[in-house]
Amino acid sequence: MVEQIQPFEVISVPLPPKDAEVLTTACAYCTVACGYKVYRWPVGKEGGPKADQNALGIDFPTGGAMLPWISPSQHNIARHNGKPHHVVVLPDFDAKVVNPGGNHSIRGGTLAQKIYNPARPTRDRLVYPMVRVAGVLQPVSWDLATEVMAEVSKHVLAKYGEHAWGMKTYSYEYFENTYAISKLVNTSIGTPVYAPHDKPQNAEDAAGLDDAGVNSFAASYEDWGACDVAFLSGVDPYETKTILFTEWMMKGDQPDKKMIFVTPHRTMGVAYGQQNGGLWLPIIPGADTVLHLALARIIIENNWQDQEFIDNWVANQWDVESGYGRGTRNTRWQWRTTWGTFQSDWNDYRKFIMAEESAKLENAVRITGLPADLIRKAAELIAKPKPNGSRPKTSFMLEKGNYWSNNYMNSASLGALGLICGAGNRPGRVISRGGGHQRGGMGAGFSKGWLSPEKYPGRRKKALNVDRWVMDGNVRFMWVIGCTWFAAMLASQELQSRVHELVRGNPHQPRNVNKTHLVDTYKKRVDAGGMVLVDSDIYPVDPLNTQIADIVLPAAGWGEVDFTRCNSERRLRLYSAFNDPPGEAKPDWWAIAKFAQKMGFAGYDWKSSNDVFEESSRFSRGGVLSYHVLVTEAKREGRKAHELLRTLGTTGIQTPIRLVDGKLVGTKRLHDPSNKRGDIEGATVDQRWLYAFGTPSGRAVLLKTPWKFSGWIDFYEAVKPRKEKGEIWITNGRVNETWQSGFDDLRKPHLSKRWPWPWIVIHPDDAKPKGIESGDLVQGYNDEVFVQTGAPIGVLEKDLTFTELRKNGHIKVTSGQFVAVAIVSDEIRPGVAIASFNYPGAPANSLCHAVPDPVTGNYRYKLGRGVLSKVGASVYRTLLTEMSLKPRPII
Repeated sequence: MVEQIQPFEVISVPLPPKDAEVLTTACAYCTVACGYKVYRWPVGKEGGPKADQNALGIDFPTGGAMLPWISPSQHNIARHNGKPHHVVVLPDFDAKVVNPGGNHSIRGGTLAQKIYNPARPTRDRLVYPMVRVAGVLQPVSWDLATEVMAEVSKHVLAKYGEHAWGMKTYSYEYFENTYAISKLVNTSIGTPVYAPHDKPQNAEDAAGLDDAGVNSFAASYEDWGACDVAFLSGVDPYETKTILFTEWMMKGDQPDKKMIFVTPHRTMGVAYGQQNGGLWLPIIPGADTVLHLALARIIIENNWQDQEFIDNWVANQWDVESGYGRGTRNTRWQWRTTWGTFQSDWNDYRKFIMAEESAKLENAVRITGLPADLIRKAAELIAKPKPNGSRPKTSFMLEKGNYWSNNYMNSASLGALGLICGAGNRPGRVISRGGGHQRGGMGAGFSKGWLSPEKYPGRRKKALNVDRWVMDGNVRFMWVIGCTWFAAMLASQELQSRVHELVRGNPHQPRNVNKTHLVDTYKKRVDAGGMVLVDSDIYPVDPLNTQIADIVLPAAGWGEVDFTRCNSERRLRLYSAFNDPPGEAKPDWWAIAKFAQKMGFAGYDWKSSNDVFEESSRFSRGGVLSYHVLVTEAKREGRKAHELLRTLGTTGIQTPIRLVDGKLVGTKRLHDPSNKRGDIEGATVDQRWLYAFGTPSGRAVLLKTPWKFSGWIDFYEAVKPRKEKGEIWITNGRVNETWQSGFDDLRKPHLSKRWPWPWIVIHPDDAKPKGIESGDLVQGYNDEVFVQTGAPIGVLEKDLTFTELRKNGHIKVTSGQFVAVAIVSDEIRPGVAIASFNYPGAPANSLCHAVPDPVTGNYRYKLGRGVLSKVGASVYRTLLTEMSLKPRPII
């Protein structure tokens, strides 16, 4: 029986009075970070409908005019100084940058719903430190929790060393927090056992771009609006960076641009691009490198390359080999760029392309699964000169679908393709990541990667794989902050099971909250080979802190503390505090300081987040997120750096911030020669990559990427779907309405109904033989998930290849599964299904192989495989009020 749709409830939303406080902030979610204004006023008072009666200065109703209004999702009741206040979070309708005129995504439009309110779904926020006793979390004081953590840590460090103490944390959640984390990890503890939320070890995301000398966030949003052609590799910006797409790519200086989408999933942005003269290239997962090589060959054969740009900006043989010096190469970058496999000059690269078998069109068609005509058309769009002789202004964007399938080779080959088309350092001609999270990472000194026991071939230093180090039983104390850990990593269920075994499976479990008892019990556990696990978060995270963690710490987040960070065009803003944290929740920098003081470490006596921001600024010098000049100017003016930044509102300023003619000046794009070298004053640090590429010569390096490179091809052949078993590729992705694991969205009434269950999109050709229809519950199962074990040391080049690792007993075989609701649609390539990324309780990553790219150490998250089977019908086959099963490519 079909459920009857009930009439909509009429909801009244109060208007802010004229004297409402107004603060500025930015969106908490995607990398674009749209600007927002927060209106706050005491409960019991409201504004009127006339323009002179409300803070918006608008007559209500607006009569259909496109004027600011307040939706129910943009209002909430919060506590401020302990008293209830109305809070309205609206996009900044006066904005001139990022989201001009107040454009915003559905995620940002519901920001007010993430505010803690005990009468709303956010009532389950963590509010007290807790310790697990007899399997149940019990509230304790901050002093008790941190004293126990410190005593156990001292024991671990004294008896087992810094290699037995580790952290897994976000890399983006504000400069104040990440700096404090880095200071503890690198300076005070001095451990190499650290990894950010999205990687198993501490390294670069798109290392191929870094090695070419192209910064991953060199571009400004204006560049995506100014290009004639956008080549979008492994990304649909509409789904994941909505306002970058709708405000800049659909508009901008060149609204008639052509968009080329390389992805197996035809989403809304892809459909828009096709309708407007662009292309959809539904590639076989993992084959992007071959596409890039084939495109490069067509361009070279037709002499369409931008030769003037190549002559001026691409490294010659002397440039490639200069600047490295002699002796050992103990950084990842030096190892990759001096071993001779990848780097080349123009002549060498051209010879490589013409000799590379996979670059031949007939071979590329077979490997990528793309028609020859589509590949030719793409080459023409990105590089063929116009009838008047001018060149198309082409920009190249990459994201997870690119570098999360073949990490090094996909990013390196895309960089080379962009460079021969003349992109990299000019308006409308850029090579850049689209971005995932915002850019809130700030280090404190050099990491301790040199202490890692892992080695590249030739015994060169390699960052430690934290997942593997933990599973091998080497970690005795682990602190996780602000991430899901298990579901976000590969072979998710194997990792989760092993951590559960080390923590809860150990016989030494506390029976009361007496400090001495807790410390003694945890010491016995670590001495017996177990692990103590601490988790800091804002919500319960199942199973990480609901079932496993020993100590759970409540964090304060967006809107509860003054914080700072940049977006993907490096725009720095202040995220103002406007409501109280719940209970005893504290910012993570405060928790780090509390613990560090219990450990006896000096230098953690911060009183406010501004103190941390100002201290961290000197570590930003020399980096693309440098804000040190802002801090020095604030001190010169006799005010706090946060307060100076507050005056810049939602406009902020793009980093690196420079001092020019005595004024703070932002940097629109990196590598741009218009960033004159003479613009260096005061505390500004001169960096070549401001006005040239990030290499010793200032010229970009073309990187060769042979398809049958030994560090890739044997792994790829081993993880392809096995047709004899009925397997298909099962990759993962995101959609517009949900941010990451849905940690906030599942607590928002509107969005939780949109996606109340994890989804999987299946092509009709793959669904029909299994009897699967839209709305069915479907299991994805892989009975052969590969997991790398041990800490292999590379002596010979072949030592870290998949074949050799397997031969030497470093590959374990396990299994993985998840269940999701099917959406049967031809929007996905046949032979490929795509499941929701990191949805709670349905880890699509459990089907993927925890064997990292041997060149970069990063995982290949998109290369899952498995067998689909129907479990039964879900309620969503007939329930019309939740979870639409309609195809996504609707424009």
